[in-house]
Amino acid sequence: MRYYIIAGEASGDLHGSNLIKAIKAKDAAAQIQCWGGDLMQAAGGKLVKHYRDLAFMGLVEVLMNLKTILSNISFCKKDISQFQPDVLILIDYPGFNLRIATWAKQNGFKVIYFIAPQVWAWKENRVPSMRSSIDRLLCILPFEKKYFKDRWNWEVDYIGHPLMQVLESQTQLPHPIPSIQDKKLIALLPGSRKQEIEKKLPIMLSVVSHFPNDHFAVAQAPGLEDDWFASFIPAHDRIHIVKDNTYALLNHSKAALVTSGTATLETALLNVPEIVCYKGNPITLRLAKWLVKIKFIALVNLIMDKEVVKELIQEALTTKNLVQQLHLLLEDPATLLRIQKDYTILKEKLTTGTSAVEVAANIIAETIGC
Repeated sequence: MRYYIIAGEASGDLHGSNLIKAIKAKDAAAQIQCWGGDLMQAAGGKLVKHYRDLAFMGLVEVLMNLKTILSNISFCKKDISQFQPDVLILIDYPGFNLRIATWAKQNGFKVIYFIAPQVWAWKENRVPSMRSSIDRLLCILPFEKKYFKDRWNWEVDYIGHPLMQVLESQTQLPHPIPSIQDKKLIALLPGSRKQEIEKKLPIMLSVVSHFPNDHFAVAQAPGLEDDWFASFIPAHDRIHIVKDNTYALLNHSKAALVTSGTATLETALLNVPEIVCYKGNPITLRLAKWLVKIKFIALVNLIMDKEVVKELIQEALTTKNLVQQLHLLLEDPATLLRIQKDYTILKEKLTTGTSAVEVAANIIAETIGC
């Protein structure tokens, strides 16, 4: 069978790579063409475009890069038409993927959406077109199945969270910085997009002088140029760069400052107390406050429906606030105990007993009669 998979960011590349492995385990002759990253390519997908050329974050940024985005959409349609897949598999990345889904369905392709768009947060008006263009919607957050059923009378599939299986094998990784392997670190996870790193990493690094006895390690995401990333890191014997090894970094960290996104959930599932950091374009944020209907930005807090981890957003993301909250994580036993109890409940909510990608691969096979 022929599979065409589209992922537009680092987390999609991770889950897409594991999905490719699960598909190949069921269909040894699978031909897979994909948009994604190094992991999907290593898993056996023929890479058409890398996600680093697709990642535009925020309403203003999307408008500024609209010509490039429209060109990518046009190219994608042509590439799908030439490849003629038995199924199109879309991974999150809704601004792009939902456009492709509508076109694909109109042109007779089967469409499976793996990792449902977060329409419960904003842009609910997308749901009617999603229902008409998506054959199977695969949800990874426990409240999504009820949301689609109760609000839209749409039966979707809850498959569990793919991170649960990813992280099971990440508990005994060696220290990412051998020269200080006797020390616990404070991890800085500034994200995978250049524009978010430019805004948030300097503020994260500003806390270093306030913790003179600690070592800090900055996670460099895949796909970022070494020289560009290093330009943000001051020469300092207590500041280290950890490249393509974020799970090992978190396994040896006592606290973390984390950019909003999937990394907030990864950090929690690895039992690391964290502070969630977000700072974006002011115009984008004003628009988001008007459009978005959720109380929190961190997945941990959204799933638990309360503030488990502290969120410092926009003007609140300051050196003073970061230092204050980090002292709590490092020095206040009551704060640590509360967070760890909530992390335990979080894991229970996300555990289904079966690998999410295995369930997804079964659904895909069922849909195309493989």
